[in-house]
Amino acid sequence: MLRATLRSFLAHKGRLLLSALAVVLSVAFVAGSLIFSDTVSRTFDRLFASTAADVTVAPKQDLRSPVRTGAVQTVPAALARRVAQVPGVAATQVDATVENVVVVDRRNEPVGPTTGAPTIARNWEVTGRSPVELTSGHAPHGDGEALLDADTARHKHVRIGDVLTVQAQPGTFRVRVVGIATFTTTNPGAALLFLDTPTAQTKLLGSTSRATSISVDAAAGVTDDQLKQRVAAAVGTGAYDVKTAGEQAKSAAASLGEFLKIIKYVMVGFAGIAVLVGIFLIVNTFSMLIAQRTRELGLLRALGADRRQVRRSVLTEAVLLGVVASTLGLAAGIGLAAGLIRLLGVFGMNLRTTEMVIGWVTPAAAYVVGVGVTFVAAYLPARRAAAVSPMAALVDAEVAGVGRPLRVRAVVGAAVGAAGAAALAGCAAASRTATAASLLGVGVVLTLIATVVAGPLLVRPLIRVLGGAFPAVFGAVGRMSQRNALRNPRRTGATAAALMVGLALVGGMSVASASMSRSFDNQIDKTLGADYIVQNRSFLPFPQEITETVRHTPGAGTVVRQRLAAIAVRLPDGKRVETAASGFDRQLDAVAHITYRAGNTAAALADGHLSMDVDFARRHGVRLGSVLPAEFQGGRRGELTVAALTDQDQAEGFGLQGGLYLGIGTLEKYVPGTEDAAVFVNAAPGTSAGQLRSRLERNLVPYPNVQVRDQADYKKLVHDQIAVLLYLVYALLGLAIVIAVLGVVNTLALSVVERTREIGLLRAIGLGRRQLRRMIRLESVVIAVFGAVLGLGLGLVWGVCIQRVLALQGMTALAIPWGTIVAVVIGSAVVGIVAALLPALRASRMNVLAAIAHE
Repeated sequence: MLRATLRSFLAHKGRLLLSALAVVLSVAFVAGSLIFSDTVSRTFDRLFASTAADVTVAPKQDLRSPVRTGAVQTVPAALARRVAQVPGVAATQVDATVENVVVVDRRNEPVGPTTGAPTIARNWEVTGRSPVELTSGHAPHGDGEALLDADTARHKHVRIGDVLTVQAQPGTFRVRVVGIATFTTTNPGAALLFLDTPTAQTKLLGSTSRATSISVDAAAGVTDDQLKQRVAAAVGTGAYDVKTAGEQAKSAAASLGEFLKIIKYVMVGFAGIAVLVGIFLIVNTFSMLIAQRTRELGLLRALGADRRQVRRSVLTEAVLLGVVASTLGLAAGIGLAAGLIRLLGVFGMNLRTTEMVIGWVTPAAAYVVGVGVTFVAAYLPARRAAAVSPMAALVDAEVAGVGRPLRVRAVVGAAVGAAGAAALAGCAAASRTATAASLLGVGVVLTLIATVVAGPLLVRPLIRVLGGAFPAVFGAVGRMSQRNALRNPRRTGATAAALMVGLALVGGMSVASASMSRSFDNQIDKTLGADYIVQNRSFLPFPQEITETVRHTPGAGTVVRQRLAAIAVRLPDGKRVETAASGFDRQLDAVAHITYRAGNTAAALADGHLSMDVDFARRHGVRLGSVLPAEFQGGRRGELTVAALTDQDQAEGFGLQGGLYLGIGTLEKYVPGTEDAAVFVNAAPGTSAGQLRSRLERNLVPYPNVQVRDQADYKKLVHDQIAVLLYLVYALLGLAIVIAVLGVVNTLALSVVERTREIGLLRAIGLGRRQLRRMIRLESVVIAVFGAVLGLGLGLVWGVCIQRVLALQGMTALAIPWGTIVAVVIGSAVVGIVAALLPALRASRMNVLAAIAHE
């Protein structure tokens, strides 16, 4: 039996190759994501470990909320002298480091990464932990000199002697590049600008009495933990965070971990789609191969093989396929990881492929996924093979699946579909987001299973409709193509299911994204009353001088600032919620339309007061006049009185969770030094909006990172952000389509083999080569369009339910992107034509006499 199994596997290796490709893709994404994330983690672990000081004294981080306020937390520079007196301290160093400064060259172009990585300005201090070394020029001295990292200098064409303009919180200043520093470790993708220490303190922090942290080196024989305890005892832990090098590295790695999680989730999503669609392909392939080998299997049974041996033979073929595909997928995953690493190099993060990390988990996961998928997918066909009777060797057995009743499928599909429909109905009727989201997930899974199970039941009615015009347009060829698609509903349903999965996903997400876009459009129209919004292109806060430039622009009328700050509030129900609060000037009503359930803007923005979303307040027992203990970054605490309750959709609200906003005066009291996140501007009387825009853009030319947006621009910005998610879905769709095309090609190729004698007879009675190719193409098109109709129908239902979940978050508009849906259906027909090219060509080249004599 083993010898027979191996011969069978090798005999059908061409037919199994297409099935193996689906497994190769899924394994490649799994292996590639693991290798890539392990390599990045290991590289950065080494970077953090080699550059972190033995002990670091930094400002206390009370809140975990990652709100960009523009405020730079500092410690007294004099703290370095106090720490230097601690026993076991070999040396101390004052650090002055500020992220997200803006540096522009003489052409007024930003000198910094375009990938979202920060531009960091810091003091130049040469130590054994420095990630860079001076490779040309000289170190900076005085407030007019600076060093630039070599990668940024090369990418932005900056040379020694060039003058750069630096925009920092204390003000804008110019420096001349006097040297180039080259990374000795991995370049994390940031741009680095170095100043001498007094200049960095003055220009970046506002005073030589400030520092962002104090780095401490341990004396010989003193461990990091021992030094930490001594330093903490000397400076106290109430206002400072004292961390060892290991703790610093761990904290930095945790921040990097969020980035790696995104990469992993994306690649696991691709792997999941490949696995799901690949299962349909493998099931279909093995089912057809077993159907074609009915007589062969019957002969084995007649020669003495029992059911277990036959089942084991088929499963062995599946395992062999899985092992081969997993090996190829692992190799492809290594190549994919290398490609990702090189892609990071294009964006400025220079990792080395020679340091690629392949842990034991990666090959283990690759073979578990690859072999597991093929084994599971082949199990049902294997059971069907074991059921072949020895008598099948003596007769022309009917092809599996033809004429067999679909009652079991009908019952199971109806039961699972009813449960899925009930879950989706519950999702649409739920009043809490968590409940609705849970029901949505259950409903999506159940309705997908129900559609796959009951798909063959829908083949005959839908194919008759979708291919109804074929006989009239293409004559006998059209009629035969339609009947071929109807001949085996199970096979047609399984072939179309691979395409259905991807199109259901794209249909659902297209509805969701279109609904989100329309909801935001409606909310922007309803809420935003300003003529223009001035914001940083990357949404980071900007220095006060930009706001002053806007304020002094001729024709600028009302100018309202918005600032952000992390806040933690203790609620009456005992919960402590960390979120973000927005601070506004008191003329807010001039630039925004806010609906209040209680109170008004003047009360909300008064000193010591705040406003809150009414639904959030109701859930936590907050009432008008409630006094809430509040904590801010830096350890500042106070009590704020709830003076207004808003009735805004969450997408309209100016805050985040809870919709909190307060006056800028209150914000500055607790979080001094915050920068403006946005400035809302109205034209003064006598100035048109167009005139104001041209003047603003002219005055803001020295600040290329800042953009003037009107309502249309703001809508486009929101649409572009939503489109990023949609592009990911389209990428998943593309992968699903590739595998689905493989499935259609495989099905048609095996079908051609199965119908060899039939094709020979058709050719013998006058069917031309061109007519034969057309018949197979039409069969492929109707199967592909059938899958598209099922997928889009299911996706539309999912999309409507997703919109109902979004409606609980304030996105109440429902939009159906009919243009996308029509384009997908047309695209599916094209996919069908492409998938049929090779099988149709092979069928048309058959020798007529050999085909008629085929058994």
